[in-house]
Amino acid sequence: MVQPDSRVPAVLALIGCVLGLIFASNSSLDYAEHLDRRLHDIHCSYVPGASTTTEAESCRAAMYSSYGAVMRESLWGGLPVSLFALGAYSFFAAFAAYLLVAAARAPARAVVFFAVVSLTPLLVSILMFAVSLLELGELCETCVGLYIASGFLAVGGLLGLGTLKRPSFGDTAPRPVASVAFVPIWLAALGVITIIPAAVYAAAAPDQRPYLSKCGQIKSLEDKAGSLLSFKTAFSVQPALIVEDPLCVTCKAFHNRLVDEGIMRRLDVKVVLFPLDSACNWMLEEPLHPGACILSKAVLCGGPQARQVLEWAYEEQTYLFRAGKQGEGTLRAVINNRWGASMLACVDSREIDMRLNRMLHFAAQNGIPVSTPQFYLGKQRVCDEDTDIGLRFTLDQLAPEVLR
Repeated sequence: MVQPDSRVPAVLALIGCVLGLIFASNSSLDYAEHLDRRLHDIHCSYVPGASTTTEAESCRAAMYSSYGAVMRESLWGGLPVSLFALGAYSFFAAFAAYLLVAAARAPARAVVFFAVVSLTPLLVSILMFAVSLLELGELCETCVGLYIASGFLAVGGLLGLGTLKRPSFGDTAPRPVASVAFVPIWLAALGVITIIPAAVYAAAAPDQRPYLSKCGQIKSLEDKAGSLLSFKTAFSVQPALIVEDPLCVTCKAFHNRLVDEGIMRRLDVKVVLFPLDSACNWMLEEPLHPGACILSKAVLCGGPQARQVLEWAYEEQTYLFRAGKQGEGTLRAVINNRWGASMLACVDSREIDMRLNRMLHFAAQNGIPVSTPQFYLGKQRVCDEDTDIGLRFTLDQLAPEVLR
């Protein structure tokens, strides 16, 4: 039973606020560091204050997703939602500190107000947890830290209601009752403090527009040999070229982002399969992605289903990567189980071997760097740093019709 003068609820709420401030600060700093257009290690740990790491795929997926920030088309990278969490937890921390110091002297209306608004971060966490599982398919460790923080805050806020019980005989005087006019003032303060970090971030963010067209152009989009794949749809409005490898992790993330955000359907896409596998790619001395050659040929053998085969390879990428390392026989067995013996026969055909080779020649003749993924809008190469958190801003500047 919570006593009227108990400080436990305020302590729990304050612990939640401190955790929330740590995780929200880490996430916001990760975003801010990327404003220099370079790739950085990021925070991705359940442990508050843990150092940055390169092993952060789940957190990068959350950062690059459409749920990690708002206003992505107006500001390069958008405004990370962690900034709003940073502001909100600052308000809650100050209010919880006040309740901790005041204890039984705090007005009843202040305790009730805090209990109600302390639930809002928990409700947002529940929503983001569902999005992470259903849309992203994985949980970001830093995000989980924020979920836990919201739980502590909500529990502390609700337990505070237990301190409002009527005092028994001999107890101190009942709590003071603050004017109802304080409620809109507190709400206004919560709103203002919540948006302050985002407003400061937006004002300080550098203008990225001068850099968007600084990564060169492809020499020619003309596919004389007819070797490239076409992913054109009925809604395509912008020619584009994508260089992909079925076993490239960043290719998978980029491809899925184009699909999930409805961008792919607006592009008239030509695909250059560029397996980073020396078994067929004569531009490499060592295989970076063993098995990528066989999978690329399987995509070509898909014909009208080529995109479906490529997206199957991305969906099963982890398994296929292991199979490729185990040897060609293992990978061929996987392809046979999914697509049948006719697919393997096609993979072994001279025609497909020559077509993939023509794709590689297309890349070499047009000066395409030996890396994946690469994205071209028309002949303009989109910088690598503009294909992740800056993607929607870049598209809005270079090809706004794609987002309409």
